[in-house]
Amino acid sequence: MELILWRHAEAEPGEPDESRMLTAKGHKQAWKMAEWLDRNLPNSCKILASPTVRTVQTAEALGRKFKIHPDLGPDTTPEKILKLVKWPDAREPVLIVGHQPTLGQVAALLLGGVSQDWSIRKANAWWIMQRDRDGIAENYLRAVMAPDLFIK
Repeated sequence: MELILWRHAEAEPGEPDESRMLTAKGHKQAWKMAEWLDRNLPNSCKILASPTVRTVQTAEALGRKFKIHPDLGPDTTPEKILKLVKWPDAREPVLIVGHQPTLGQVAALLLGGVSQDWSIRKANAWWIMQRDRDGIAENYLRAVMAPDLFIK
């Protein structure tokens, strides 16, 4: 299985939290990362986003169809995300557009075996895969990308 964790881009401060919009910098971050993701994601990739405005705007930069899912909001848990994406049994790759600290906790759980507060920076994407090696399932990090790595 392939699971891509994409943290929303930079958002304006304010309340209510669910209505915070991307800043001008956040839009640029989302577009840069979306360009890389679009070149690398399989066409069959399922895309799910949190219902907050900032995650929806981040997902929209990709220009692909996506579904908004209430279980991906800021208060979700790593266990809810893994259940939602059917880890590790799903056949198609899944891209989650979500929030910290949960995305970092998912990465830590899959790569380190325990839920810890790993930091995924704004607009960064972590691509985690599972493979079978000699009958043993192994999770590994395929890529970590940041929008500031792209030529301006």
